[in-house]
Amino acid sequence: MPTAWWNMASEGPASEGPASDGPASEGASIEAPVRRITGPLDSVTSSALRVGEVLRVDGVIWALRDATLIRIFDEGKAPPVDLTGAILLHSAPSIRKGEDGHYDPVSVGTTTSMRMDRFTRGCVEQLGARAIVGKGGLSRTSGESLQAAGAVYLSIVGGAASPETQQVDAIEETYFEDLLPECLWKLRVSNFGPLFVTMDSTGASAYEEVARRTEERRAKAEQILGI
Repeated sequence: MPTAWWNMASEGPASEGPASDGPASEGASIEAPVRRITGPLDSVTSSALRVGEVLRVDGVIWALRDATLIRIFDEGKAPPVDLTGAILLHSAPSIRKGEDGHYDPVSVGTTTSMRMDRFTRGCVEQLGARAIVGKGGLSRTSGESLQAAGAVYLSIVGGAASPETQQVDAIEETYFEDLLPECLWKLRVSNFGPLFVTMDSTGASAYEEVARRTEERRAKAEQILGI
């Protein structure tokens, strides 16, 4: 497993004592190696990604949100395009329609994934998606679906819609346009990210690891304080 970004400022004895002005206190500025991947993904690539890796994406990603997922899974209307290997982005982008009828991205922000948690299994099993990108993570049940399908969850930086929008070269296709802006959007991207692998195909979860560490530190703090 690669050294995770959340470990880079806290590994070793320096993390046991108070912060100092020396190099140990500057650990948060250390940059993790970045891996470039291209969408759509094949199963070998998605299965090899591990929690702790930092990614940049080139190629195609698909933006969608609640309305499109409800149409596909609750209303039973299959998407009019093959999403095998797709990287799905939980987003309903702000757009501008040009005189030629094409849409241009104005702000491609990302929404919280948990509200679409119940669709995870369908996305990876039925649609064949290999990665889901969003904020805040997914449930343990969704983690099991990712593991079974050899897929991953990638966390994106919240509040960074401006630079991420600049990484979108074009909106190439739009499906379910009547659901605007929660359509199914085909985005051509370059160097999109950074994205952080936080749930992988082995069942590992950064969210669970952070929760475990938090509980350990809480218990230690209570012991020191005599609570």
